[in-house]
Amino acid sequence: MNAHAIATAAREMDIGIGGLWVRLRTDSPDFVAAMAGRFRGFLGHVAQPDHVFDIELTPFPDGDDEAVDAHADEVQVTRAGHLWQVRRGDFFAQWDPRLRHGHARMVPSPYSLDSVIRILHTLILAEQGGMLMHASSVAWGGRAFVFTGVSGAGKTTISRLCPPNAHILTDEMSFIRANDGLYSAHGTPFSGELGRPGENLSAPLAGIFLLAKGPENRIDPFPPAQAVRALMANILYFARDDALTARVFDNAIALASRVPVRRLTFVPDSRVWDLIGSQA
Repeated sequence: MNAHAIATAAREMDIGIGGLWVRLRTDSPDFVAAMAGRFRGFLGHVAQPDHVFDIELTPFPDGDDEAVDAHADEVQVTRAGHLWQVRRGDFFAQWDPRLRHGHARMVPSPYSLDSVIRILHTLILAEQGGMLMHASSVAWGGRAFVFTGVSGAGKTTISRLCPPNAHILTDEMSFIRANDGLYSAHGTPFSGELGRPGENLSAPLAGIFLLAKGPENRIDPFPPAQAVRALMANILYFARDDALTARVFDNAIALASRVPVRRLTFVPDSRVWDLIGSQA
């Protein structure tokens, strides 16, 4: 059964990212069908999803779908007892991690659904020792490399320059999982400037690079404390919650202790990948 058929067979959709399956349920089969293209390559059907989210759709403001700006309001993520609450102008969601169930009321927009899915995964991964990071990821030669940095540092550029036999997992949002002290990077449907979803693959994480453009290709080590600060600046977590912040910080320390974190200064030329491959 193809992805479109999976999505339209019922009013639900199973999205699998990094081995985590989230089932979305809604009263609108049209919305599910429309989102099938958005998450193509990451759809399937599982007997028992890891998490279930019920989606209630609400009309666009003034009936105008162009009026919704997904970036108009700041996302607010708060904890209410054992529940997480997530709100923005275009959606409100609640998630119970104990029951692995949530509910969202949102406008029928792919941007709104994207945001809810991303935020949900930041919370899930934090509890499991992993993270969603503002970074690009490439799998090459059985290993994964993650590239992060400030806007304009070259995350999409480094992805475009990768070897022909490499696989771009994402140029925007890297999905990193931890398993018994080992880390892996996974493809995501979240795209940046490339405008296409990543490949639904995974590979052991061999290195993380903080990018900077310069006159030559070179790799420099980071002192451990500086490496953790670099990771914390790029790990996505939206909640102003002391317990979650402490957990994310612990996860960053653990990651930096097991996976090399280095600075990569590069010239926008494919030869930089010879240097990357020789280091990890």
